[in-house]
Amino acid sequence: MSEDTRAAPDPSASRTLSAALEPLRTELGEIDKEIFGLIARRQTLAQRIGQVKREAGIPTRDYRQERDVVERARAAATAHGLPPSLGEEIVLALIRSSLMVQEKDTVATKGEGSGRRVLVIGGAGNMGRWFVRYLGAQGFTVEIADPHGEGPPGVTLHRDWRAVSLDHELIVIAAPMPATGEILTALAANPPKGVVFDVGSLKSPLRAGLRALQAAGGRVCSVHPMFGPDTELLSGRHVIFVDCGDPDATAAARALFEPTMATLVEMDLESHDRLIAYVLGLSHALNIAFFTALAESGEAAPRLATLSSTTFDSQLGVAGKVARENPDLYFEIQTLNDYGTESLAALLYAVERLRSVVRAGDLEGFRNLMTRGKAYLSGRDQPR
Repeated sequence: MSEDTRAAPDPSASRTLSAALEPLRTELGEIDKEIFGLIARRQTLAQRIGQVKREAGIPTRDYRQERDVVERARAAATAHGLPPSLGEEIVLALIRSSLMVQEKDTVATKGEGSGRRVLVIGGAGNMGRWFVRYLGAQGFTVEIADPHGEGPPGVTLHRDWRAVSLDHELIVIAAPMPATGEILTALAANPPKGVVFDVGSLKSPLRAGLRALQAAGGRVCSVHPMFGPDTELLSGRHVIFVDCGDPDATAAARALFEPTMATLVEMDLESHDRLIAYVLGLSHALNIAFFTALAESGEAAPRLATLSSTTFDSQLGVAGKVARENPDLYFEIQTLNDYGTESLAALLYAVERLRSVVRAGDLEGFRNLMTRGKAYLSGRDQPR
């Protein structure tokens, strides 16, 4: 029988180590305080810069200046013996934080609510709550109509929108898509005077209700915020506006987002769902197929993690976010879009082409797939 010959920990050595580390840790904490103090100063300066820009009537975001700031940070990091990528990551986080401050100030300053009343139907839901916060920041007096959940403190809550007078200047419908279609149709029976818009991810299930309300004289348009309810900074985000026959209503909805740094896009009713079939339907389906293939592969997740690659990790990150989303909403996006099967068929065809090229050992065919994809993606930012 062998004996454990490992030496027992020396208490005096542990105390010596702790005594040596403690002042270093204290100094590290002081440095952290200094860093956050500088960040707070930077935020204050960012607010002042935003104020000057607003007063001068120039856009809040200056991409050329951001590039200069990033390059300067990379150079500074290198000069201090740090990886340039670290300098870039830090300054980009600071830029996003500064932009968030500037955008909130701009929304509050330029918002045209001025006490006007708005009703958010479905305001206790995730996206409904986002609009409650956003419109409240613009100076609107916000009310909620929702049979489920509670609204933020101080916001009037109605359980049934049909029991409300509907004399609001703005009515936002943030209910599930089938319910939104029913609400639009019901509003057509007695159109309110204010501007009405939905925020549905699809317009196919809402088409009849939108057209009925417009035909009845309602001031209606359709909006699609291309972001989730946790979004704070709208820079780099897109908001789609669908004109349903009333340009003034569309302009009124668009004006709500003009103080932000979001990209505002207008399109017709049919184009919206045809494009969304690829933007949402295809991307969702691809990730669902990806994690389904992994889950049914028989390989344990920890084992795959030990063999992960950069591409695999990136795809896994996106797939993980999709897997955590609301399955009912994602099912609606797949099934309620009149153009949904088009993108799914395209995905099926693409996978089969790849499979046939690989099985045939067709190097030239594989190269063609890669080359065509590279050419397409290189022109992604160009209008088509």
